[in-house]
Amino acid sequence: MEIIRELYQYREMISNLVKKDLRGRYKGSVFGFLWTFINPLLQLCVYTMVFSVILRAGIDKYYLFLFVALIPWIFFSTSVNVGSNIIIQEKNLVTKIYFPREVLPVALVTSNFVNMLYSFIIVLAAVVLLGNNVNFVAWIFLPLIMAVEFVFTLGCTLLFSAITVYFRDMQHILGIVTMAWQFLTPVMYSVDMVPEELIPYFMANPMTSIIIAFRDVLYYGSFPEISILFIPFSESVILLVFGEVVFHRLQRGFAEEL
Repeated sequence: MEIIRELYQYREMISNLVKKDLRGRYKGSVFGFLWTFINPLLQLCVYTMVFSVILRAGIDKYYLFLFVALIPWIFFSTSVNVGSNIIIQEKNLVTKIYFPREVLPVALVTSNFVNMLYSFIIVLAAVVLLGNNVNFVAWIFLPLIMAVEFVFTLGCTLLFSAITVYFRDMQHILGIVTMAWQFLTPVMYSVDMVPEELIPYFMANPMTSIIIAFRDVLYYGSFPEISILFIPFSESVILLVFGEVVFHRLQRGFAEEL
């Protein structure tokens, strides 16, 4: 509760860091803010060609099937990979002024979350124009699914950003881990394609349930199973608490390590 109160007191700092990140992300580039949409669209084209043309996944409107899962995955993987280095990146702030160090990972994850919301404008438009099973009532579950993913992502970012200060190789390891994690999450394929004996292991991965929920609402036009969302929500809350405990203990030595 103490850290929540502190973060609330520093909410203006978080807001300013989020705005700074969003404004400076593509500063100086020709396309600027359009890269928010260009990056996922380029990945969509590559994956669609590989899985629907070359490997022939046999999924109807594969581009849409992939798109509704790819955007949430990009938010998660970008936040974890970039967030692992956020304390080191902002070492001038950390070593010179006092503020709750949690402000940095919270601001970064929030910035990426806002970026995902912008991308979802394209996703929702594509679902309405190209989808066969549009269910606007089911869309009311999107904020809940996004909230679960936000909590899980923040927990991971808090944990890895603290560890990376002491173990710099972590940011390189995470690049490999998140790449493998993507293939072990049904982003580019249906969970129905997973062998039955491996399903329990896949479902233990919180991102599996989150991706399935996004796909249920936007691709299949159905209501997500609350029981499926309960597991990642519980795991996300536990991870967030654990990440904050680790972060709080390790932050005492940030200034010396930086």
